[in-house]
Amino acid sequence: MILAAGFGTRLRPYTRHTPKPLFTIAGRPVIDRTIRYLVAAGCGEILINTHHLHHRIDAYIAARKFPIPVQTRYEPEILGTGGGIKNAADFFDDRPFVVVNSDIVTDIPLEKVYEFHCAHSDAVTLVLVDDPGINSVQVNSSSRVLGFGKDPDRTQQATCRYLTFTGIQVLNPTVLAHIPDRGFSSSIDTYRQIIRNDNAVRAYVAEHCKWRDIGTPETYHKEAMEALTLQAFHTACNKRIPVDSIHRIRLEGDGSDRSWYRTTADKQTLIMVDHGIRQGRGPLEVDAFIDIGRHLYRQQVAVPEIVAWDRFAGMVFIKDLCDKHLQAEVRDTTDPDQIIEIYHRVIDGWIRLAIDGNIGFDRNWTFQTRRYNRRLILEKECRYFVDAFLNGYLGMAGADTACEPEFVYLADQVTTHAVDGLIHRDCQSRNIMVKAGRFYFIDFQGARSGPVQYDLASLLIDPYVELPPEIQAHLLRYAVERLSQKISIDPGQFITGYRYCALSRNLQMLGAFGYLTRVKKKIRFEAYIPAAARTLCRILNTFRPDEFPALKFVADCIKKETMTT
Repeated sequence: MILAAGFGTRLRPYTRHTPKPLFTIAGRPVIDRTIRYLVAAGCGEILINTHHLHHRIDAYIAARKFPIPVQTRYEPEILGTGGGIKNAADFFDDRPFVVVNSDIVTDIPLEKVYEFHCAHSDAVTLVLVDDPGINSVQVNSSSRVLGFGKDPDRTQQATCRYLTFTGIQVLNPTVLAHIPDRGFSSSIDTYRQIIRNDNAVRAYVAEHCKWRDIGTPETYHKEAMEALTLQAFHTACNKRIPVDSIHRIRLEGDGSDRSWYRTTADKQTLIMVDHGIRQGRGPLEVDAFIDIGRHLYRQQVAVPEIVAWDRFAGMVFIKDLCDKHLQAEVRDTTDPDQIIEIYHRVIDGWIRLAIDGNIGFDRNWTFQTRRYNRRLILEKECRYFVDAFLNGYLGMAGADTACEPEFVYLADQVTTHAVDGLIHRDCQSRNIMVKAGRFYFIDFQGARSGPVQYDLASLLIDPYVELPPEIQAHLLRYAVERLSQKISIDPGQFITGYRYCALSRNLQMLGAFGYLTRVKKKIRFEAYIPAAARTLCRILNTFRPDEFPALKFVADCIKKETMTT
């Protein structure tokens, strides 16, 4: 019997949408691992009691084919560990039976535990381990359990030691008579009663075995990370890596709330990105990262290879591209011709992403919006600029009122002149890595259908690099020429659309810098605001005087404000 009828209270908020038995370890639900564990030990049939989100567990079990019968039993009211076992009395026959908690991961040899139980005459065998942080079960030198927690009448036994109950037990059917017939009850209370009646509860102490309770976010996260790390290196190196040989260093991220780690084992390194334990059904950011990343790699777009992932744990392992990004590559290069050559190669890679990456792209992979459209421009570019930068960062409340009609006009022009393809949406120098002379695009989880001019604008007006206007103009011409060799475009329409996309992107950048600086307290982004402000003024000056008069006035105010701060 697998005890799986709890609420998962310790694991909230993650159990609000997913029952604890369906939490995954290296991509496999815990309940599946437990069932396989019982099957390998020789169990002939399994019953799982359920309560919280029971229909999800029922559906999972019904959709799988196991080598032995597996059934679920719903408890409308939670009966506790003792009541749950009693409620399953009709399932057991006259032989000893095994009960296992659903929130543990272990390699304790269950067949040996069963043999140990059958070799003695006591009705209960509890499997214990030595876990100093939580030891609470009192055991004497004869492997008899004397008490649990602070049972007062047993604390003076000098020869006793304290151990931890693993949630694994073997019981004789006679134990059922000690459990109340109805209502909630605890199996530990039943064992206390058995001990008080001078009957023995036997301890099987598992030595040198793996055991972990994954009933809290911290312990689940630790187990999920450890298991996926082993799987990732097995995939990457084609051999098993000892856990104690793995070393992990946390990396500094940019604007993302995700956690990044460089993991090393057997002279090989992998990067792990941790999106956090799943909250909600999705698609979520981790799903987009996995699905879009694997698609782009199949399309031979220069992205890091994904080697292992766990959607529920929120963890993804990718090949390590080292630490140098395009921003550093450009800053290390003083020759303008070399900079232009670098960007020629980056633009060639961008064209493959925009065109080849769009072939077979499934919009269901996206986690925000399926495409870059008019509504997104107004909400995530223009309104973001107003709320996060004008109002939030500069405190220029009310300065945007006259700009609203111009925002609508901008959104219309972007969509009207769009050359459709796949856009990265954050195609800037810190999201382009350099390894062995090749440029790779990272942070592609925001990709969606949209105007390809947007990514080109992101690349060329990037404030992290601040390319001179004359180089930007040359690279724009180069991009038009190279793209024309790939697809049919109207160069004039493309460039017109590019200019509007550049304005939209510039508004988004300022919004992001304001938000990251003021709200996220990532002060390093503040250094790039003056460059973005200068670019905003320059872009606006390329339009007719009657197109964005209010926005030009606001931009002049921004430039003055940022130059004095």
